[in-house]
Amino acid sequence: MARVVIGLSGGVDSSVAAYLLKQQGHDVVGLFMINWHDTTGTLEGDCPWHDDRVFAELVAKKLDIPLHVVDLSADYRTRVVDYMFSEYEKGRTPNPDVLCNREIKFDVFLREALRLGADFVATGHYCRKAEETLPDGRTIYKLLAGTDPNKDQSYFLCQLSQEQLRYALFPVGDLLKPEVRRIAAEQGLATAKRKDSQGICFVGKVDLPAFLQQKLASKRGNVHEILPTWPKYGPKARIPAGTPDAGQAIPAPGGQHAADVPPTTEQLAALAAPWRYTVRDGKKIGEHGGAHFYTIGQRKGLGIGGRKESLFILATDTMQNVIYVGEGDSHPGLWRQALHIAPREIHWVNPARTMPAGQSARFSVRIRYRQPLQKATLFVRDQGAYILFDTPQRGITPGQFAAWYDGDELVGSGVISE
Repeated sequence: MARVVIGLSGGVDSSVAAYLLKQQGHDVVGLFMINWHDTTGTLEGDCPWHDDRVFAELVAKKLDIPLHVVDLSADYRTRVVDYMFSEYEKGRTPNPDVLCNREIKFDVFLREALRLGADFVATGHYCRKAEETLPDGRTIYKLLAGTDPNKDQSYFLCQLSQEQLRYALFPVGDLLKPEVRRIAAEQGLATAKRKDSQGICFVGKVDLPAFLQQKLASKRGNVHEILPTWPKYGPKARIPAGTPDAGQAIPAPGGQHAADVPPTTEQLAALAAPWRYTVRDGKKIGEHGGAHFYTIGQRKGLGIGGRKESLFILATDTMQNVIYVGEGDSHPGLWRQALHIAPREIHWVNPARTMPAGQSARFSVRIRYRQPLQKATLFVRDQGAYILFDTPQRGITPGQFAAWYDGDELVGSGVISE
C-alpha cells in the first residue's frame, strides 16, 4: 500500500481519482491548493477557489480521507502569472496551464506532498503513464494520451520531467468522461454534476485585457489590414534571396523522396519564419488598445465590423504598437508550413528518444490543446528544432507549445520561438 497525495481541486475528475485510489487500497491524503486571491479581471466576480474548497471538503468527508490546505499563491504569481505578463509584453502568447503543471502541480505541490510522506502524487488529468526498463537498467517513464480522445490532457503535461513523472499517478486516464460522471453519481460525490472549470489555471475565466492591465498599460495604436494579394505571399518568397536554394521547391514532407532529399537548414528556417509586415504593407482600418493584448489567429475584440467575413489577427508588433489583420479564415497570412523551437527550449519527455543535431523523424504534432494531431517531420539542427508539417497550419503562435507524439506517447515538446 502506497501513500498517495491527491490534488483535490473541487472538480469531478480529481474526486473520482481519489475514490479509485482508495478502492485500490492506497493510503489517500487530499491536498487542496490556494493559488490565487486577486479577482481583478475575473468574470465570476469572486475568486473561484472559495467554492472549490467547499466541494473538496465535501468529497474528502464523503470518502473519509484527510484534507490539507496549502497556499501556493506566492509561487503561482512569480512562476506562472509574472511569466504570462512578461510573455504578453513581448508580443508572445504563453500557455499558463502547461506552466502551471510544470511549475506548480508537479513541483511546488509535489514538494508539499513529499512533506506529507507521499510515495506518489495523483491528479485528475486524462492521461496515462507507462514504464520501460532500458538495456542499461534505467527506468524510463512515458507519458501517454488519455483513453478518452475528447478529453485527452497529455498536451498540458508536455513539459514534465522524468523526476516529475516518476511520482505521478493518473487514476482516471483509462476512463471516458461519462464513466467518471457515472462513478461520481453512484458514490454520491458532491462534484458529480459540477461543471468543468474553464479559463486560466486557478484564476478562472478572465477578461484577458482587463487581467493584463494589472501590469500592462493600455496604449492606443493602429490596425492595418493586409490583403491576400500581398506580393510576398507564395512559396518562392519563403526561400530567402541569395541562398543556394532561392526559388527552389521544398521536398514534400512524407513524400516519396523526402528522406532522400532533406530540406536544408536555410529552407527550414525560411519556411518557419513568421510573416513580417510594415505599416506600408497595408491600409489603416481602425485602432486598438494595445498590441500586447492580442494574439495571432484571434478574431474577437477588434470592434471593426461591416465585413463579409471576420477579421483575424495575422501579426502583432509590440515595439511599434501595430496590429496587422486579414479578412477570412483562408487568408494566407494565417497559415504556415513550419515552426522553429530554440535549442534551449527543446524538451524530451522521454529522454531515450532524444535526437542529436542532424537527425530527423516523423511524428504527429499538435500546437494547441484539442487540435487534432497533424503529421509532420521533426528536424533537429544546431540552430534548434524545426517542425515541417505535411499541410500548412493555421495560427502558429510564438510562446505556445508544440508537442510531438509517436502513437499514444508524447515524446517531447518545445516553445514555438516566433
